[in-house]
Amino acid sequence: MNAWVEPAAWVEPAARLPLRWGHYRDRVIAGLVLIVGGLVHLQSASTMLLIPLIVGTTAHVIGWLILPASAWRRLVPLLPSGLVVWLVLTGPQSMWTLSIPFICWLIARHRPWRSYLALAPVLLNGVLAAAVFRAYEQMPLALSISAVVLTGSAWWAWALARPSTSIPSPTATP
Repeated sequence: MNAWVEPAAWVEPAARLPLRWGHYRDRVIAGLVLIVGGLVHLQSASTMLLIPLIVGTTAHVIGWLILPASAWRRLVPLLPSGLVVWLVLTGPQSMWTLSIPFICWLIARHRPWRSYLALAPVLLNGVLAAAVFRAYEQMPLALSISAVVLTGSAWWAWALARPSTSIPSPTATP
C-alpha cells in the first residue's frame, strides 16, 4: 500500500536556537523596531541637534544585539550597518547603501544563499533613488519608498529560504 509522506513544517533556523532570555518572536520584533527606529531617529539629527546621533546609533546597535541569532551573526552587522545609518545622513543619493543592512539582516536571520536574490530590488531602489531624488528635502519620500522595498525584499528572502514544495513522492510500505 502506498502512502503520501507529509512534509515536515518548516521552522525558521533562528527559531531553533536556544535562547538565554526572552522569547523568539518578542526579540525579533524588538530588534527590528530598534534597528529601523534607530536609523529613522538618526535622520532627525542636524548640526544644531546632535543627540539623535547618539540615541539613534545606540538603538540601532542594541537592535542587532538582541535579535535571536548565533553570536557572530549578531556581531557582524554592528560596524557595517552602523556606518550605513550614518551614510544615509548624506541624502537620498545614498539609499543604495541600505543594501548593506539588508545583507546583514539576511545574515542575522540565517537565510540561505538563494535568498540573496532578494537583494536585487534593494539595489535597484538605490539606483533609482539616486537618479530621481536630488535634494535632501526629498529624504522622507526616499526613505518611505526604501522601507517598502526593503520590507518586500525581506519577505521575498523569507519565501526563498523556505524549502521548495515539490510533488510528494509515494513511499512503499513493506
